[in-house]
Amino acid sequence: MEEVQRHSVHTLVFRSLKRTHDFFVANQSLLPEIDEKMEKQKFNIKARDTYGLVFDRAAKAKALAAKRGDSDRSDGVNGVKDGVLAITAGEQEGIVPDGTNTQTALVPASTPVSQNTTNAVQILPKKAPTIPKPKWHAPWKLCRVISGHLGWVRCVAVEPGNEWFATGAADRVIKIWDLASGKLKLSLTGHVSTVRALSVSPRHPYLFSCGEDRQVKCWDLEYNKVIRHYHGHLSAVYTMSLHPTIDVLVTAGRDSTARVWDMRTKANIHTLTGHTNTVASVVTQAANPQIITGSHDSTVRLWDLAAGKSMCTLTNHKKSVRAIVLHPSLYMFASASPDNIKQWRCPEGNFIQNLSGHNSIVNCMAVNPEGVLVSGGDNGTMFFWDWRTGYNFQRFQAAVQPGSMDSEAGIFSMTFDQSGSRLITTEADKTIKIYKEDDEATEESHPINWRPEIIKRRKY
Repeated sequence: MEEVQRHSVHTLVFRSLKRTHDFFVANQSLLPEIDEKMEKQKFNIKARDTYGLVFDRAAKAKALAAKRGDSDRSDGVNGVKDGVLAITAGEQEGIVPDGTNTQTALVPASTPVSQNTTNAVQILPKKAPTIPKPKWHAPWKLCRVISGHLGWVRCVAVEPGNEWFATGAADRVIKIWDLASGKLKLSLTGHVSTVRALSVSPRHPYLFSCGEDRQVKCWDLEYNKVIRHYHGHLSAVYTMSLHPTIDVLVTAGRDSTARVWDMRTKANIHTLTGHTNTVASVVTQAANPQIITGSHDSTVRLWDLAAGKSMCTLTNHKKSVRAIVLHPSLYMFASASPDNIKQWRCPEGNFIQNLSGHNSIVNCMAVNPEGVLVSGGDNGTMFFWDWRTGYNFQRFQAAVQPGSMDSEAGIFSMTFDQSGSRLITTEADKTIKIYKEDDEATEESHPINWRPEIIKRRKY
């Protein structure tokens, strides 16, 4: 058996070219004769197709010029007057058959154009951008401190009826508190690690919880028992959100994914992958995009729930995004990072403005129907903002419980009650604090310190 000789690619390509050349070289110069009549016909068809409108106008202009020339010769006047531009477009453009110029005639080439002609475009001075004045909001003050947890209180959720709220903590216990009196009503045990997120269903008697034990639980509040588990997360589950209109639960955590669950069947409908680090916050809304996630990879992603795919990735933040909050009435949301709090417009995620001032990690945010946005920092600072203008009308340091260290001043979560008149925060000093507006404050006692020139310089 003969051994096949191997050739380089260059040799094989060259041989193929040579064979092709030898095959076609005999009749290379035997091109068909050009039919001049057909070539002319082809040229006319292409010209008519491309420039037909111009040909028609040129023919009309020639006919009009011929008609005008005949009338001028009969009157003993030259067909074209000196000083008039040669471009005309009929009688209505300025030259009537008797050869005289009307008011709309094209001006002579030697005459300068007047600034008072109707064709002159007047440039109006640009109006200076106006900065809206922020709405006055009453300052907030601490009205109650609730103790009872034995570890950092990591999450809070208010019941839709506004009668009680639930908190979860590092002591692995979920506690139910009376909102009016602040008294403990119930303790739920079942998690074996820190409880990181809670959510109460507005349509069912269900409380959902998740934690660092990778468990997602559904509690039946009529029996105070766990009735469902949602298995699938590979690591700690840090955040959750219930869809407002359909029976869907979204959870996310340290495995860099957000999982969409059918509340009834416990089926994992979608696993939303794309983030490259821990997903720290997730919110859902009825309109598209229905899911928004914020991650430690410094990005915010907007997801299409039906397709289970990412629609948009916002990369404006420079550091971890730990909190996202939806406005209750406007089609907007805000995302928080140590560099800035940023406001966006749905559904494309159009950037609106920056809210600057925090010099620490921002763990949580909450907004009420009055347009008060609150942000809580890892060092215990709380900032109150006017949502529309981004004006920071109040800031203070949350007081730690007596006996606690200063390092235990962090705020981990916050939410407004259903009326928007009370703010509940959970903190690192193992307490729950409730704030409300100062009823005695007025616009005179707490005026708006509004300096638009500084705001303008910061924004633009």
